[in-house]
Amino acid sequence: MDVIVLAGGFGTRLRPWTESIPKPLLPILDKSMIEHVVEVLPESQVDRVLIAAGYGIEKMRTHFANIPLPYEVEIIEETEPLGTGGAIANCRDHLSGGTFCVINGDLITSLRVEEMLDFHRSNGGIGTISLWEVEDPSRFGVADYRPETGKIMRFQEKPPIEEAFSNLINAGTYILEPGIFELMPNGAHSIERDIYEDLAETGGLNGFPFDGWFVDAGTPRSFVEATKVCISEGRFSSGSVSGDSWFGKDSKNLGVVTGSSVGSMSIVGEGSTISDSVILDGVEVGAGSKLNDCLVGKGARIPEGTIMAGEIVGHYVQ
Repeated sequence: MDVIVLAGGFGTRLRPWTESIPKPLLPILDKSMIEHVVEVLPESQVDRVLIAAGYGIEKMRTHFANIPLPYEVEIIEETEPLGTGGAIANCRDHLSGGTFCVINGDLITSLRVEEMLDFHRSNGGIGTISLWEVEDPSRFGVADYRPETGKIMRFQEKPPIEEAFSNLINAGTYILEPGIFELMPNGAHSIERDIYEDLAETGGLNGFPFDGWFVDAGTPRSFVEATKVCISEGRFSSGSVSGDSWFGKDSKNLGVVTGSSVGSMSIVGEGSTISDSVILDGVEVGAGSKLNDCLVGKGARIPEGTIMAGEIVGHYVQ
C-alpha cells in the first residue's frame, strides 16, 4: 500500500517557529512531527510514503534522505494551494495503482491503520474514513454513521452544532480505492466537501470509529497536548522521563518542570518553574523564570526572572 501524507499548509498558527522550519519537521520530543504521524502506519503494509507539500520542500528532502526508514519517501510538490482533494489528485501519477492511504500531516493518533485497512477491504466501497467522537462537532466534518453496516450514510462539513448528524467527526485518515479519482474535479478542491458528501449518499463511504487518543498538533495548545501524549505513550527513542515530563539528552533541570518537554542541551535555571510547555534543543531558561503554556524555539535565551504565559518564542531569539 502507498500512503499520502497531506502536509501542504504553511503552519501559520505555529509562527514564528514555522518561518524557518516547515511544520512537518518541527520536533516533538526527539522525532519530527511527520515521523510521529507515519508511526501509526504498519511497516508490513507500506511500500512508499508520498508527502504532499508546498513549503520547505528541499529541507524535507534533506531530512528524509538522512534518516533510516523501512519504506521509500518521496516529496510531491504543490506549486499552488490545491486543497485536500487536489493534493491527493496531484499524487496520482506516483501511486502504484492499488488501494492507498491518506493521512493528515499533523495528526498524532492511536488509530490502528492495519485494522482499518482490513475493515475497508471486507466492507467494500471506495473509501473509509477514521472517526472520532467529540463534544462539539461544529468545527469538523461530521458523519451520519451506521454501526450495523459500517457505512456513512451522510457527511456534512463543519455544520452548526444544532444541525450536526452526530458527534462522530472525520479524524483525518482515509483508505481509498483508485476509483476515487474518477469522482474528482480538475484543480483545487476539498475531498471532504466536494467528494465525500455525494459518495456517502451512494453507499460508497465507510466509517471506522476508534478510541485512545487523537490530537491535531497544528496549534500551540494542541502541539503541547501532542507532546504530552507522546511522553505518556513512550513515543521517543532517547532522553528520559521524570514525573510527567521528558528531558532530552544532556539537558539540565535546576527548577520544577511539569507536563512539559525540555530538549537536548537545554538548561532550566535554578528556581524556575516550567509547566505545560515545549522547550526545544539548546535553550537557556534563566533562573527564577515562570513559563506556562509556552513554546520556546531552538537555541533561545530566556532572561532571569521572565514570566510568560501562552507565548511562542522564536528559534535563537535572545
